Amino acid sequence: MNRLLLLLALLISSVQASDVAKEKRWAEQVVDAVLDGEVVWLKAQDHEFMSIFTAAEDQSAKGMIVVHGTGIHPDWEQVVKPIRVEMSTLGWNTLSIQMPILHNEATYEEYIPLYPEVPARLQAAEDYLIAQGIKDIVIVAHSQGATMSSYYLSKHDHQIKAFVAIGMLATQTDPAVNVANSLKLIKIPLLDLYGSQDLADVLSSSPLRKKSAAHNPDYQQQVIAGADHFFVGKNAELIEALDSWLSQL
Repeated sequence: MNRLLLLLALLISSVQASDVAKEKRWAEQVVDAVLDGEVVWLKAQDHEFMSIFTAAEDQSAKGMIVVHGTGIHPDWEQVVKPIRVEMSTLGWNTLSIQMPILHNEATYEEYIPLYPEVPARLQAAEDYLIAQGIKDIVIVAHSQGATMSSYYLSKHDHQIKAFVAIGMLATQTDPAVNVANSLKLIKIPLLDLYGSQDLADVLSSSPLRKKSAAHNPDYQQQVIAGADHFFVGKNAELIEALDSWLSQL
């Protein structure tokens, strides 16, 4: 019996989970620094995680869940913060959420065991916005956040109206989370947005992403000239692209 209990303990400890200590450290750094919006604590699978809600300036009923990339937080200076703040001035209530994260040196593929944690966080974000009377909800996600969001949208019930994937690649080795497989199951309007100087895997997998979404008449690819993966110096172009596409929905 003791050997069995030891085996079970080893199996449980081997299951990858978000680095909650790192999440706490991020929160300690971010909470007092938020000037636009307010920190909101959401709960998923008995775990409280940080999010930042920024109300639309025009009191609209449109909501946007903002999803960051690998290992960072909901107020990251590149891509994430510009979107969550600037889109609130353009009629969107934004909710930027903390996704599961690992240590700083973790590779993309090391994140695969964390994907079962993703749906509960995105569902909690949906539920929060709906509770605020916001029903027209979109997801705008960057990098691995886009992979996590595509995983959620392809495999779970949701009330998301549209999806913007920024700097999304389709080279994941695990077929359960591979973007090319997820895109085959997503039917809502989808903007696949990336920079002309983006990561090699983002650029090389763009034809595969387009082919995988061939069933979706509301799928569109758009390239922002001169932009790298983090849109350094291209925030204005990024916001303009989002606003232009979303205004057509």
